[in-house]
Amino acid sequence: MTRPVPAALEALLAEHVELEKRLADPAVHADQTTARKLGRRYAELTPVARTIRELAALREDIAAAEELAVEDAAFAAEADELATRVPQLEAKLTELLLPRDPSDGSDVLMEVKSGEGGEESALFAGDLVRMYLRYAERHGWKAEILGATESELGGYKDATVAFKTRRASAEADGVWARLKFEGGVHRVQRVPVTESQGRIHTSAAGVLVYPEAEDVQIDIEDKDLRIDVFRSSGHGGQSVNTTDSAVRITHLPTGIVVSCQNERSQLQNKARAMDVLRARLQALAEEKAELEASANRRSQVRTVDRSERIRTYNFPENRISDHRINFKAYNLDQVLDGDLDALLDALAAADRDERLAAAGDG
Repeated sequence: MTRPVPAALEALLAEHVELEKRLADPAVHADQTTARKLGRRYAELTPVARTIRELAALREDIAAAEELAVEDAAFAAEADELATRVPQLEAKLTELLLPRDPSDGSDVLMEVKSGEGGEESALFAGDLVRMYLRYAERHGWKAEILGATESELGGYKDATVAFKTRRASAEADGVWARLKFEGGVHRVQRVPVTESQGRIHTSAAGVLVYPEAEDVQIDIEDKDLRIDVFRSSGHGGQSVNTTDSAVRITHLPTGIVVSCQNERSQLQNKARAMDVLRARLQALAEEKAELEASANRRSQVRTVDRSERIRTYNFPENRISDHRINFKAYNLDQVLDGDLDALLDALAAADRDERLAAAGDG
């Protein structure tokens, strides 16, 4: 007798079928926000539904082989062989059913800020921005620098970058699923271009990442905003625009300040600055909720103190080390050229193992 599929799994199968029907309806795609949301959920459930059905079919085959073994002992060996695959599929299903980060399918806003180390820190911040831009290019993402303050030698005192998927079809995992572990202090060890004695210096830059918030998530009132306009500036503080098109928005209740200067018009810069503000307010709201719930999740380092680092980039040894998972590799030059997948895969695997362990303890 075959084991019935548990009611909770049956509900997931029914949801998957219903989503497939809705996504086949052209009317649904008139609202791209809704279509994308449904598409992401469908993409998330597809491997779950496939594994549930595969496991159910396997158990039916085992039951059939056991029945036939009563008449022919040769089928007993087949039943035993099939049974060895059950734990593998059960483990796979358990992993697929782990609670997901609801923002995994989201696009990302990233802020990179120089910290201790003066000009060298700003140059390193520039290296980090270029690293993420090259990684985005490798993955076919759209990357856009929304605003930046350059240093005298061409680094960044701060930069805000938007990363978006180019795909029209929704997927379960988006940019956030890959870049969410990048928040924190990044430390560099190298001989700065400003060092005449050839001594190795240590400096740091901070990275903050936020899932891009949708309009419906955050309600921002006009009375809570102070909006200033100014002229865009380029390298060394030189003006690159003869009109006051750059926009700085201050959210008065929280004191959050965002700016954008890379668009051609004041209206476009304001719209992009509002996108950044929404993401930061969303992240702040989630952070407060997590604190109230005493959630035990990794938090991003909000101060650029090189003693509180998540990762070290050692140029003399061509070594990159992630201190959260004891990851170490000697391909720093390739990583800075955007080859981040091995590192990000290791971080994702560590997070998955941690969630599996937590589910087992529960």
